[in-house]
Amino acid sequence: MLESTLFDLPIAGMTCASCAGRVERALSKVAGASAVSVNLATEQARVQAPADSLPALLSAVEQAGYRVPTQTLELDIAGMTCASCAGRVERALTKVPGVQRASVNLASERAHLDLLGQVDPGVLIAAVSNAGYGASLRQGEVAVARDQARRLGRERIALLLAIALALPLVVPMLVQPLGYHWMLPAWLQWALATPVQFIFGARFYVAAWKAVKAGTGNMDLLVALGTSAGYGLSLYQWANAGPDGMPHLYFEASAVVIALVLLGKYLESRAKRQTASAIRALEALRPERAIQVVDGREQDVAISALHLDDLVRVLPGERFPVDGEVVEGRSHADEALISGESLPVPKQPGDKVTGGAINGEGRLLVRTRALGAETVLARIIRLVEDAQAGKAPIQKLVDKVSQVFVPTVLLLALATLIGWWLLGAPLETALINAVAVLVIACPCALGLATPTAIMAGTGVAARHGILIKDAEALERAHEVRTVVFDKTGTLTSGAPRIAHLVSADADDDTALQLAGALQRGSEHPLAKAVLDACAERGLTPVDVSDSRALSGRGIAGRLGERTLALGNQRLLEESGLDAGVLAQAASAWEAEGRTLSWLIEQSPQPRVLGLFAFGDTLKHGALQAIAQLKARQIGSHLLTGDNCGSARVVTEALGIDDVHAQVLPADKAAIVAELKLKGVVAMVGDGINDAPALAAADIGIAMGGGTDVAMHAAGITLMRGDPRLVPAALEISRKTYAKIRQNLFWAFVYNLIGIPLAAFGLLNPVLAGAAMALSSVSVVSNALLLKTWKPEDLD
Repeated sequence: MLESTLFDLPIAGMTCASCAGRVERALSKVAGASAVSVNLATEQARVQAPADSLPALLSAVEQAGYRVPTQTLELDIAGMTCASCAGRVERALTKVPGVQRASVNLASERAHLDLLGQVDPGVLIAAVSNAGYGASLRQGEVAVARDQARRLGRERIALLLAIALALPLVVPMLVQPLGYHWMLPAWLQWALATPVQFIFGARFYVAAWKAVKAGTGNMDLLVALGTSAGYGLSLYQWANAGPDGMPHLYFEASAVVIALVLLGKYLESRAKRQTASAIRALEALRPERAIQVVDGREQDVAISALHLDDLVRVLPGERFPVDGEVVEGRSHADEALISGESLPVPKQPGDKVTGGAINGEGRLLVRTRALGAETVLARIIRLVEDAQAGKAPIQKLVDKVSQVFVPTVLLLALATLIGWWLLGAPLETALINAVAVLVIACPCALGLATPTAIMAGTGVAARHGILIKDAEALERAHEVRTVVFDKTGTLTSGAPRIAHLVSADADDDTALQLAGALQRGSEHPLAKAVLDACAERGLTPVDVSDSRALSGRGIAGRLGERTLALGNQRLLEESGLDAGVLAQAASAWEAEGRTLSWLIEQSPQPRVLGLFAFGDTLKHGALQAIAQLKARQIGSHLLTGDNCGSARVVTEALGIDDVHAQVLPADKAAIVAELKLKGVVAMVGDGINDAPALAAADIGIAMGGGTDVAMHAAGITLMRGDPRLVPAALEISRKTYAKIRQNLFWAFVYNLIGIPLAAFGLLNPVLAGAAMALSSVSVVSNALLLKTWKPEDLD
């Protein structure tokens, strides 16, 4: 039977006593709920229920038509050294009333909290402090980097001093194989080892004592116990030695182990800083000041002083200070660090610009459209931070192991001590072997294996325009066996283009020029396609007179003595004309799902001049994307509401395995659910009509254009509409998951091999300390190899 908990839930949306009664009745129906009371004045509900009932209580409130307001908070955590530390902080935070969920990341030293209503941050900080650690409200990444740099500087000094004191102790051991047998006097060994043990090793005693007070164990407890045992045994041997005897001392083992652990922690801290480099790089893109234009005058102001619709001047080479719209000027924008787009993007009046991108050669006047937390850059940073703060499903297993790891190691060390003593070994031999068990088994690598790989993976993905919303999406994406694509805006450009053009009795350029003359000044999408085609061929449409729209049919105008028209089949029929020699082409293009427009001369001699077939064009990179999926034995499906003809054209052009055409948005989710029965499915869409299918898929991948990256229905958002980023996202998932498995393998192997060796007396404490330090450094360094990853076949 689960322990009963008293839940205090804030309720939003209640306006009268009947609202409170409705919420009370809804909560009373939750299994195990009792003592339910709802206070309209304080907008609070109090209910006694089993400890795991929170999701059911929240659901009951929502079904009653109300909601429980939530907020998120992040804390910087100090003093964590291993996975059990992170677990202890997590458990301490979840016990605070109002904390719905807490996720503590050892690698980033940060806690991410989901809170119900308002929770005093001071209470949360106190809870962490009572657990034996430090906490503060989250600072910006730049401030954190400064603090880390200062801390690394202090650690470096302590490490160098510890090594300087420990080195003379270990030199006699190093030269012994060369035939030199000498030993430092006992008093000198003690003088060198004592500062290392109690000054530079004080951090281990402090953290160990806090762990003991909290009723748990951690890495510091193992180090403190192990080195103290070696130091204490040395004092005992020295005190009981005769006046002329040279006792066997172990001061060098304790001092060298502490120096090695400090070295490992220093290297580990340096490497962990690099895993957060992606966030720091994004933070660094934010300009602090801007040139504001007011009534034609320019003034330098802080970004915080700007408001929506303010005008800012952006000079060549400067970063755009805001998200906005170009009002005046032409230039190019380097958006590589934001969207991963390698080539500069042309900008002219009416185009959108993204804060943090670099302006090219022109002076631009920009109208502010988004500031602060609503900018694209801020949203990118939030998404990356959320992904790095979250836990992959595999981490849950690690957390369970870490909870019992330290107590198990203490028992093994005790068993080693007793076992050797019972077998007749001297007490000092039994104790040294037990110390080796304590030192080799430090669980640092275990706690760092998963979060460092996730931080490195999500960071490098963000640099290439792939935003991974949560760690679960990153972990599961490598299992995808089928990718379902929406058509329009995903594999195709979403804008009509002239796919085919044929002239009845003249050359194609003449027909296109006449069509362009009729479409000049029109805002219709097909008109834009005609004018774009003219520009591509270097044709200049002439002016027509008496231009007029033909409702539901097309457009007409006069060119000298001729009356020309461009329109659909209905216009052709009303003009008393037939397709003639163009009938076969019309039939074929219609079967492809193309939109047809007839160019006709209505007077003086009615006749058909030409036929245009409009259609969506394939996106650059679509063919390579499908080919890359095929190469990895991943199936592809096309899911679209368009007609069968246009869907078939895209399917055949790209080599897609299967097609589902004329599907309503509401039915897309059902098709995705059906495909999920055969394996893990990823759905790729634009995040609007495809939202139900994105949510239904195992992995939702939203094609973004850099304007709104926070698409809640998708686990992965692509910052630019390049289909090749889809296989790239699956590939970085595969690489990251491989790193997680490698890290966990090595973390466990160090202990599986090292602990038995130490227990059987085959590993002295010094080598155990070196192996333990190496394990943490190797795990973090292995994760950092992900930073070299680049998507294949991207321009």
